[in-house]
Amino acid sequence: MTPSDLSRNGIAWDDIAAQIDSEGYALLSGMLAPGHARELACQVDRLKSLRRLSLGNVDLGAGEILRFGADLPAPWAAWRSSFYRGLAPLANRWNETLGVAFRYPPELDAFLQLNRSAGQTQQISHLSRLRCRDYVALHQSNDGEQLFPFQLVALLTEPGKDFDGGEFVLTEQRPRMQSRPIVLPLKLGDVAIITTAQRPFKGSRGFYRVNLRHAISRVRGGERIGVELSFHDAPSSEGEKPS
Repeated sequence: MTPSDLSRNGIAWDDIAAQIDSEGYALLSGMLAPGHARELACQVDRLKSLRRLSLGNVDLGAGEILRFGADLPAPWAAWRSSFYRGLAPLANRWNETLGVAFRYPPELDAFLQLNRSAGQTQQISHLSRLRCRDYVALHQSNDGEQLFPFQLVALLTEPGKDFDGGEFVLTEQRPRMQSRPIVLPLKLGDVAIITTAQRPFKGSRGFYRVNLRHAISRVRGGERIGVELSFHDAPSSEGEKPS
């Protein structure tokens, strides 16, 4: 999938918005060809600019996070800009629904300038490499004043062949209700748009916020490689906390 394919005319954004409104995520199957996904998985060893962080050191699981530098490599920089452009209208509609005055600018560069003005300069988009018994604990990517309500996740290795286990999991917490677990059935080359932290949910008395967290279950064997793209940066003081 090339950046031009991610224009507002190249993806059914209305369908994506309906999925996210309903479930808090949208699954885009097969956006990366299998060969391209495997090639991108090799970035964990080839990119010298990656900053490696152990999840165990920050009590968020077991395994390895590989943070991108300030300048994302291809194709992630183009994806980040193009997906932001498509998702900004939905983000603004959510703010309007929740009575939030802030409106996201139409282009990512303008939003990142707001990040910098708020002291958010730390890139948090990353690759992840999980081996047998590794996992990522439930968490949210919500550090900082300027947050974008969506992020992307993609799977770059094949379940059942390259690894076993390692399911991508969301939990949704509604007021006065038990958490709702959601398993995203990601396959090689699949992409999902997920809620960063909160989304509007319509109850009997109008809309209210529900919280979502995400995690990766324990890998039972092999090696799982994935990517998470965040549209906002973190405060520099949060530089060693995984998104």
